Amino acid sequence: MSRRTHTWGVAVVASLAIAGVTLPAQGAPVPFDHTATATVFLPNPVQTLGDESLTDRKDADYAALAPAYRRVTLTDLDGSGTLTGAYARVKSSTGQPAVSVGGAFPAFHRDADQFEQVMGYHWVTTAQAYLQHLGFGSTLRPVNQRQIEVRVGQFGGDNSFFNEDKANITLGKGGVDDGEDAEVIVHEYGHSVQDGQVPGFGTNLESGAIGEAFGDYLAVVVTSWAAGVPTKTPEACVADWDSVSYTSTVPHCLRRLDGAKHYPQDVRGEVHADGEIWSRALWDIRTALGDTRASTLIVEAQFAFAPDTSFRDAATATVAAARRLYGAAAANAVTRAFQARGIL
Repeated sequence: MSRRTHTWGVAVVASLAIAGVTLPAQGAPVPFDHTATATVFLPNPVQTLGDESLTDRKDADYAALAPAYRRVTLTDLDGSGTLTGAYARVKSSTGQPAVSVGGAFPAFHRDADQFEQVMGYHWVTTAQAYLQHLGFGSTLRPVNQRQIEVRVGQFGGDNSFFNEDKANITLGKGGVDDGEDAEVIVHEYGHSVQDGQVPGFGTNLESGAIGEAFGDYLAVVVTSWAAGVPTKTPEACVADWDSVSYTSTVPHCLRRLDGAKHYPQDVRGEVHADGEIWSRALWDIRTALGDTRASTLIVEAQFAFAPDTSFRDAATATVAAARRLYGAAAANAVTRAFQARGIL
């Protein structure tokens, strides 16, 4: 999610045997129309329970966390019994791969490696479902409809990242394991989304900041949409659970979408810090236009971005997308949001 660093095609499934399960041979048609039940955080225990006192306890599964687990249906699977589907393929270097039996994955909890595997699959697939819910791939052009490899347990640091060259997401294990917080997973998927729209996106400071900001924005809107109920912590707070390991103030937040930073006075030359200028503008657009219209125009606008876009040029493209999709009143609302941050 790149608290400190960030590494800026459709994969085919090779023949593989795992725990007695055989995946289709390379090149064989795969119908991604299977489902299976599994256990996840929806989106994380701090948000679900509204309990800021929860801590990592070295990956222990303790009683206070029990009410945060939810049984969900994983979709778009290939039917192999593994976490392989149309939009995500999970790879783990620790423990045994999660395998379903009779259309159900065991009720893994956070003290099992397989829990993070299930989380990675579910939340990448859910993020893609959100984009399709907005119309991308039906009334609008597809966005990132490719299989992303999700690497779990392969990086010991307290960080996660998207690798554009290999189209994979790596989830770190330092502190609260990043794969336990849906907003960390979806943040990294946000980088994948932008790379799918504009290959190589984020080559300078301002475009890099836009990338971090969009990842934060997507993390919040996807988890709010999927949870379907108001959050018990501030909605604009990103990664409430993961951040208990490195923050001391309450509420625990990696970053926020509702800060007061202004351009150019608050530019610090660091993409995560400067991204809070852009993410506040996106948040204000959502407040003004509602989730569906705001997120649709925000994502659609990104097709017009250059890999090294500036704040101003990206804002101009976003206003144009608002006007094209929803008319002058929406374009004016988007303009005001960027003007309030000093971007336009």
